[in-house]
Amino acid sequence: MVSKRPKDMALLAARAGRYHEYAPPPALRRHFSRLWSHRLNDGPPATVAIVPDGYCDLLWIDGRLEVAGPDRTAAFPVIGPGATVIGARFAPGAAASWLKTPLSALVGLSVPLADIGRKETSEFEARLRDCPEPTAAVALFGRLLEEAARHEEEPDRDAAVIFAAADSGRPAPGLPDRLGISERQLRRRCHHHFGYGAKTLERIRRFQRFLDVCRKAGTMPLARIALEAGFADQAHMTREVAELSTLTPAIILDQLGMRERSG
Repeated sequence: MVSKRPKDMALLAARAGRYHEYAPPPALRRHFSRLWSHRLNDGPPATVAIVPDGYCDLLWIDGRLEVAGPDRTAAFPVIGPGATVIGARFAPGAAASWLKTPLSALVGLSVPLADIGRKETSEFEARLRDCPEPTAAVALFGRLLEEAARHEEEPDRDAAVIFAAADSGRPAPGLPDRLGISERQLRRRCHHHFGYGAKTLERIRRFQRFLDVCRKAGTMPLARIALEAGFADQAHMTREVAELSTLTPAIILDQLGMRERSG
């Protein structure tokens, strides 16, 4: 279950437990950019903010496989204390083909994989349920994805170019010429592969650059962080960060600083 309304001051997901990322094995690198696991803290449940990043993920959570579609703004999932979530982040251009679904149909949603129609879903879920130990489940999850990947087509290369342009901060208007397509075709491809247009993807990836700068900022003032991340100024950063996360830049900087100080 996912709520879109923050109940109180939210914690970024990385601050609400132990989060680990893993490089996918070679057989998966065309289709997935990261494998990851996240064990939430024990104790009273916290309001956890999953902030947008431009990606779509496949999750093992609460005994079933789910697709977490791309988000435009922060999501606030209801996850029990001590729960472990295992995930695979699709590479740019891979999710729509793998799921046989345009990502515009999955924006802001968490959907059981069985509802999308992957024929191996029931078998994979049964095998994962027989593997309750989290470390072993992470390894099995990767092996199951490798089995499925054998039958998948190559991800769309144009989508990787579009994502890289947004990630680097290069403006979208030059993309149609680089790709040899029209503005309308670019819009269709963005909505198909990312769920929204190139400008929204740029905003989200700039927000992610802001998070990266915050992790390394130390005592850097907010005005400097805004420029390093690619915002026009501090006021622009404050507006964008609030719209995408519901939090202020100062709160995010404090949370990420706490994470770094605590190791």
